[in-house]
Amino acid sequence: MSSESKLLKEQYNISKELLGFTLAELQENEGYLTAKEIAQQPRLWQKTWQLVYENKEKLSDFLRSAFAEDSLTVVLTGAGTSAFIGNVLQGPFQKHTKKTTTAIATTDLILHPEQYLNKSATLLISFARSGDSPESLAAVNIADEYCEKVYHLIITCNPEGQLALSSVPGKKTALVFLLPPEADDQSLAMTGSFTSMLLAGLLIARIADISLLRVQVDTLSQFGENILENYSQPLRSAARLDFQRVVFLGSGPLRWVANESDLKVQELTDGTVICKSDSFLGFRHGPKAVINAATLLVYLFSNNAHVYRYENDLVKAVSLGERGLYRIGVIETAKKGIDTDLLIELSSNGESVDEEMLSVVSVLPAQLLGFYKSLELGLSPDKPSKKETITRVVRGVTIYPFSE
Repeated sequence: MSSESKLLKEQYNISKELLGFTLAELQENEGYLTAKEIAQQPRLWQKTWQLVYENKEKLSDFLRSAFAEDSLTVVLTGAGTSAFIGNVLQGPFQKHTKKTTTAIATTDLILHPEQYLNKSATLLISFARSGDSPESLAAVNIADEYCEKVYHLIITCNPEGQLALSSVPGKKTALVFLLPPEADDQSLAMTGSFTSMLLAGLLIARIADISLLRVQVDTLSQFGENILENYSQPLRSAARLDFQRVVFLGSGPLRWVANESDLKVQELTDGTVICKSDSFLGFRHGPKAVINAATLLVYLFSNNAHVYRYENDLVKAVSLGERGLYRIGVIETAKKGIDTDLLIELSSNGESVDEEMLSVVSVLPAQLLGFYKSLELGLSPDKPSKKETITRVVRGVTIYPFSE
């Protein structure tokens, strides 16, 4: 057994198995890294809280300086999964900071910066696992060129990435926040990197309340452990079903978690399973036509009672028509009358978190589903793209000079 395997067993009390497989099986099928990175997330979230807490003063001072600019707007950016962090965070960040906030992927930002950047004053918050994607670096450089005043908050997992190293030491308009080392996923699919950077963003948006938020982060970790311990095998059974499509639905922040969920399953199955995502209400307006007898549906329910009423109405409507092959629900606390084949109840004792915080843990079922389906298809979860159609760090992008 490798030294890494021994360390994992000691750290997570794994005697024989991880996600239902022996460590030898995982290593043989090249799924060890992905399994480890999924399984360690509950503890990673606690470490992320600790880092934000330890850097409270530095983060507060930086935001105070940026927010002093009267005309400032906030842009949340990243590429791929990192872009979805901004999508999830946009509403909560604007709500808590009272600053106009938009989420624009770097892949859009570098093409039309004049449409998205506030020329007079912008706070660009960049999310990146590796920090080496060409678009991420270009977005920072273009913002520097285009904006009269620009602040950079770089939230990344890789201390050696070009994005982390691009910040000038001592520069008051730029700050790099590094996640714990375990957040730097080594497998292709982003799992812990996504949830930990998202959690960091949610905590930073409420930096004044960081001490109080410890309880919610602990609860999130309990929710995550509950999924891993009690729902991994039901999800493995679901992955054995002969589905060809998966649809993920969510509302508010969870709508964009649905987006990340669909990407995760599609990546881990090398595109064999085609995935879509939408809001519960938006799904009625045409996209619902995608449901057929080979479709798996995943409902990411809000814990907001007002929102849930709309969501459950959609579930009832689906049940009256084309129902798909199998339906999974993810909910904080189970309610009567939810028509699903598998209901994943996050809370085992009635504990609750703020609606936006659910976004951190609600992606975990999709990560597990994608992992198990990847193995069912004979793929290697750590490297599922047989022809390297997709890679851990995007390659082949040429960045051209921007001119107004």
